[in-house]
Amino acid sequence: MDLVKPFMDLHVDRVSKEIREQCQELILSDKQIEEIMRRLLKEINRGLGKATQPEADIKCFITYVQDLPNGKEKGKFLALDLGGTNFRVLLIHLKDENDFEMLSKIYAIPQSIMLGSGTQLFDHIAECLANFMKEHSVYEEKLPLGFTFSFPLTQLGLTKGILARWTKGFNCSGVVGEDVVQLLKDAIARRGLDVQIEICAILNDTTGTLMSCAWKNHNCRIGLIVGTGSNACYVEKVENCEMFDGPKDPKKEHVLINTEWGAFGDNGALDFVRTEYDREIDHFSINPGRQIQEKMISGMYMGELARLAIVKFTRAGLLFGGVGSDILFKRGQFFTKYVSEIESDKPGTYMYCRDVLDELGLEHATDEDCANVRYICECVSSRAAHLVSAGIAALINKMDEKSVTVGVDGSVYRFHPKFHDLMKAKIRQFVKPDISFDLMLSEDGSGRGAALVAAVACREAH
Repeated sequence: MDLVKPFMDLHVDRVSKEIREQCQELILSDKQIEEIMRRLLKEINRGLGKATQPEADIKCFITYVQDLPNGKEKGKFLALDLGGTNFRVLLIHLKDENDFEMLSKIYAIPQSIMLGSGTQLFDHIAECLANFMKEHSVYEEKLPLGFTFSFPLTQLGLTKGILARWTKGFNCSGVVGEDVVQLLKDAIARRGLDVQIEICAILNDTTGTLMSCAWKNHNCRIGLIVGTGSNACYVEKVENCEMFDGPKDPKKEHVLINTEWGAFGDNGALDFVRTEYDREIDHFSINPGRQIQEKMISGMYMGELARLAIVKFTRAGLLFGGVGSDILFKRGQFFTKYVSEIESDKPGTYMYCRDVLDELGLEHATDEDCANVRYICECVSSRAAHLVSAGIAALINKMDEKSVTVGVDGSVYRFHPKFHDLMKAKIRQFVKPDISFDLMLSEDGSGRGAALVAAVACREAH
């Protein structure tokens, strides 16, 4: 069954039979999705178990966040949000329920720092934080700070997180195996006394997304990121978390689990649905053999997946009359935003598609070429949406609550024209019939969420 067909009816007749056949491997069948769900759940349970966690692909890190926002959090909070090539500093003033003021500034992280030493990275963060606080005249106040650090962390408490490994193009030396909260504190201390802060919590962007959405919607139980990377966190019963190492409070039965599901498939569990394009992307990545599921889903790789298929079909004479271009044949030059733009064209029209192909030096493309390129993009993005949906459906079924809101953030979910609809339909298909669910776009999740975790921690401490 062609699972991507509903969005293709009006132009699929223009897609060549050969390309349809060649793209078949990019379309997941319902049977394959069920098998992915089964394997993912098995891996999550391995991640939750003390004996099996060290070998598990899905690490299921305990976040030690046990309290969700209740809407009564008040005060001024700082947040740092590091998750990609930029990072943000935020000042958030929580007022009445659902009423807040937020000031933020984005700072770039140069490639030299992304691949330099940990000391350089944290000194850069501390400097930007100090500048921001001076700009907003709060550097004399001792404010609570939540630190969103969106890389795999083994948490030993709410304010202690050991970096397990770098992802998303970072490779700073001297950080893996270290407590990143301590590294930030050390960098602040190196500056002397110009910054006064109290780090109340470290979390990753999925936890931030969940907390941010839970502040508005108390039903939120899952946080999902589909952006540069992909990850999910969810609410689990403490009794299922053998790795939970904190004091157990009988009044607190749940804890947030950061799955780090991007690494699903690192042990071969997804090999039965991987294609030559996936293998090539992995081979040329900076972390071969790692983050296998993420490489099939996220914005860092989606454009390149489409490019590899387009290049293969061009060389086989199935596209552009067999004539490509230097830009097309260059790795990384077909951006993920192109996939969203091409799929934004109204069925039967190719305005955005032609703009993209012109940028790539493919002015000679015909309408048939445009239809074929669009079909390839749809196969790649639909597969990503269906892989994410398999994971979310598995988590919803595992939690087995009657009604669940999923907080979602990330550029792919936010900007791809059909990702939300594809997910909604596919999750509905695989979630138990008596469970209702909703997908909620997080407004600025990872930043506001960090402040909310700090706010909740302060609420609990007083």
